[in-house]
Order: sequence, then C-alpha cells, then structure tokens
Amino acid sequence: MRRTFKELLATDELIPTFALARIVHPIMIEMAGLAGGYRGFWLDLEHAFVSTEQMVVAGLAAKANDMDCFVRLAPTGYSPVTQCLETGIGGVMAAQIHSASHAEEFVKWTKFAPRGNRGLNMSGRDACYTHKPATQFIQEANRDHFVAIQVETLGALAEADAIAAIDGVDLLFIGPADLSLALGVPGQFHAEKLWEAIAHVAAACRNRGIGWGAVVPDPKFCERAVELGCRMPTIGNDVGIVRRGIEWFQNSFAPNSLGKRS
Repeated sequence: MRRTFKELLATDELIPTFALARIVHPIMIEMAGLAGGYRGFWLDLEHAFVSTEQMVVAGLAAKANDMDCFVRLAPTGYSPVTQCLETGIGGVMAAQIHSASHAEEFVKWTKFAPRGNRGLNMSGRDACYTHKPATQFIQEANRDHFVAIQVETLGALAEADAIAAIDGVDLLFIGPADLSLALGVPGQFHAEKLWEAIAHVAAACRNRGIGWGAVVPDPKFCERAVELGCRMPTIGNDVGIVRRGIEWFQNSFAPNSLGKRS
C-alpha cells in the first residue's frame, strides 16, 4: 500500500530512498520497486536536466510501485517550484539554502495564500486536471505537498534550528558532499568535523519535532546517521547503481571472458 513521505514521517519507520538524475526512466523506478525496501526516490534538477514529461512519468511510475517522490531543485524562483508540483510529484526540496529567511522564501513558493504566494492554476495533475474545486485544491495542496530544505552551506548549518522551526518544512536534508566542502574537509565523510555538524542538525530537528535525511555515501555513514536519528537515508543513485553493477560483472567473471579492446 502506497504511503506518502509525509505519512511515513508521522510514523517511526525508516524511509530509504534513491535518487535519479541522468537515467530518468520508469524501468529504473520499477526495478527498484520490484527489488523492495525503497519507499521512494527523488529527482535531481540541481545537477541534471529533467523534463516536465519525465517528471510526469516518474510520478506515475512511483504511484504504480507504491512509492512517493519529490524533486530537488535550486531556489531560483516560484515558477520552477510550482511547475514541479503541477506534474503530480509529491513535493520539492531546496538545494543551496543559506539562511532561515532564504528557506522561508522557498516554503512560500510551495504554498498558496495565506501561507505563501504560489500562483493558482487548476490544469495540473495536483488539481486532477481541473477536476478538483479550487478551495479543495488549495487546502489539500498546502496540507499534502512535501517540503524539504537541504543543509549543505555554513549559513544553513548555523540557522538549522530556525529553519527546522519554519511552518511547512517537513524535513531537513544533509548533503554531505557540499557540507564537507563548506567545512574544509571535502569528501571526508567520516571526519569528526562533519559529524559534529550532522549532530547539530539532528539536534535541531529533534528539538523541533521534524525528521532529517541525508545522502549516505557508504554503509558506515548510513549506520551512524540512522543511530543519530536519520529518517530518510538516500541509498544510491542511478549512475552509481549502474556503475557498481558493471564493476560487479567485471570482477565476477574471468578477465578473458570480457575480452579486450584493440
């Protein structure tokens, strides 16, 4: 039975996810769904281009496989945010947030008045292509869309508690690559300086009663994050999954059976 991220966050369950950016195809989604374990995924519009049509298909594939999904995007304006939501995607996550006021602006783009300033259009999937009355659409969209804020800059780290307290923020999400870069320990995912920062975010979320998630680059990182209360670990992305599959075949078969390029 499909449950949304917001519904899952209201429980004590772990919410494993994966990410898609460069191989956005329903077969990738269905293979993950058939493998089991994942509760959903997110599409990365920060580092790759994902078309409106791909988002629509990804949203449908998510529902067909009892998963939820959201889009990560740069906080460049309300129009890209509402375009994502109108495809039927379950929510959005802001990358590269630098302060609580920056996060508040993003949240307002996701909500209709009086909470926000999202533009009203009834022709999208989240309004059932005009089948929902406007008042019902506004109420349900404001209530149901998932909103996450990434903590990957020094500004967001410093104001993590204030960001976690914003009405409408459902989750803080740690990007360890950029956060380690900002802290001066790039790519050192087990550096204590990084983990002190992660513990600070975890405490802010605990104090404010919301969940947090993170990209988990290896099993040791994942285990430690979950011990600190991480609810939404992102375990793998499309390129990583394909690369490791290729490596497994290369390492599992005798070298001669693969042949060599001339």
